[in-house]
Amino acid sequence: MFGLIKNKPLMNQASTDWLHEAFGWSLRNFNADFFYSDTQLVLPTNEHFPGVVDSTEGMAKLIFEQVKRYAGVRHWPTLVIDQDQCPLMDQTPLLLQGAIRGEDVKGSVVKDQSQRLPIPYNPQQINNPEGMIASFAHILAYYLGQMSQEPPPGGAGHWPETTELLAIFMGFGLMFANSAFTFKGGCGSCYNPNAVRQAALSEYEATYALALFAVLKEIPNATVSKHLKKHLRGFYKKAVKEIHANREGLAELMSIGQDRAPQAEAEL
Repeated sequence: MFGLIKNKPLMNQASTDWLHEAFGWSLRNFNADFFYSDTQLVLPTNEHFPGVVDSTEGMAKLIFEQVKRYAGVRHWPTLVIDQDQCPLMDQTPLLLQGAIRGEDVKGSVVKDQSQRLPIPYNPQQINNPEGMIASFAHILAYYLGQMSQEPPPGGAGHWPETTELLAIFMGFGLMFANSAFTFKGGCGSCYNPNAVRQAALSEYEATYALALFAVLKEIPNATVSKHLKKHLRGFYKKAVKEIHANREGLAELMSIGQDRAPQAEAEL
């Protein structure tokens, strides 16, 4: 009798397989060495996001500069702008010579300094900092994802989910898990739909991807769980356990990126 009853998988197999494949895609295409040596779990704390300003625009710019730093793309030319003032325009490909990501990257040359990547922000998210951080990380992941030399798993139809997964790979998984779903009940004044981040991954998919990140980075459960919404903590611990139990899948991810040469040039 013992051992005959197997634990039910946390999610359907297709979702779990896709998350593993997307994480592998991220490792293959976006510097596995940087992931292991420099990427950190970004926490929704004042220590990780210090500073006080007296305007919505100033707060958005402050948060974004910190997101850029954690993402390793401080050398990217960007322009933070209110989404209502951000025109839709065709972007001329931006050519970066040198490393795409790196904490101490210097001397990366942008051929046209006037061409900056637009970073729209939602002023209504100023009281939802985790949602704003996730939104900024998602925009950076959108630009980064375009540099891939390999189509994402599932193709272009899964691009929103792929770029969210890529942002989690960049260290922002807590923000994605915590801001993926907002309860809409209660008094009307307590819920502002304009402040809610529109998520592609469900809160459980984002939490599972966060667990993949933490397992690969060998981050203790307690470090992650105390910053997660309470109802996600049990799921997170089960996800970590399930990932460890899938030895073949975990070994495949851990084997990616050995002796990879850094990418020298890429276009946005």
